[in-house]
Amino acid sequence: MYLHSLFKHLPTTEREYLVSRSELKTYSRNEKVCETDERIKKVCLVASGLLRVVVDEDVTTDFVREGDLYLHLEATEPKYVLVAALPTSVYFVPADDIWTICKEYPPVAFELLRLTIERVANLRKHLQQISSNTSEARIACAMHELTLLAPGRNGGYDKRISQGVIASYTALSREVVNRAMRDLQVRGLLRKDRHAVHLQMDSKAGTPSSPREEIGPPKL
Repeated sequence: MYLHSLFKHLPTTEREYLVSRSELKTYSRNEKVCETDERIKKVCLVASGLLRVVVDEDVTTDFVREGDLYLHLEATEPKYVLVAALPTSVYFVPADDIWTICKEYPPVAFELLRLTIERVANLRKHLQQISSNTSEARIACAMHELTLLAPGRNGGYDKRISQGVIASYTALSREVVNRAMRDLQVRGLLRKDRHAVHLQMDSKAGTPSSPREEIGPPKL
C-alpha cells in the first residue's frame, strides 16, 4: 500500500511497518477531521480529496491536497482544525513512528524539513497576496490555485468547492466573492458546467507548475 513519497526510499520492512501502523479514515465534505490534540500525536497523509486548515472558527489558512501530508509544527502553534473541503480519505500514522524513522534515516528527516519549510513559504505567499491584491485579484488567485488543488473534470476546479470556502481563504465576505464571481461570469471570464468552475486566463499570463509559485494574480 502506498502512503507517501516521503517513504519511497525506505527498506520494504520499514514501509510495511508504517502501513501496519496507519489507519485510513474517510470524511464527507465539510466534516471536521481532527482537533489539535489529535494532530500532535498523528501525521495526516491525504490519500484522496482535499483538506483545509481552519483557525478562528472558519478562517482557511491553507489546503492539504491529495499526496500531501500535514503535521503539527509545535506546541505553541494556534489551534487549527482540519476540515474536509471535499470528500476525503486520510491515512493517520503515529507521529512517534515518523520521528523514529527520521532518526534512523536522515534523508527522510531532511525531506520532511523541506516540506515543512515549503509549507511555511506558501503561507507567507498567501499572506502577501491578501495584503497586496485587490478583492477580485485575491479571488482570481484562489480560484486559479484551486484548479491545481482540486481539479475538476476537463479543467477548472471542483464545483463542490463553495464560495464560502473561497471567502474564508481570501479574507473576504461571501457576498463579495459572490458579486465578483458574477461579474467575472458576465464578462465571459468565468463559466460553470456540471462538474467544475472554469476561470478564463489571459494567454500571456501563463500557468505555474505549482499552485503557490506565483505571487501576482492571474491576468483576467
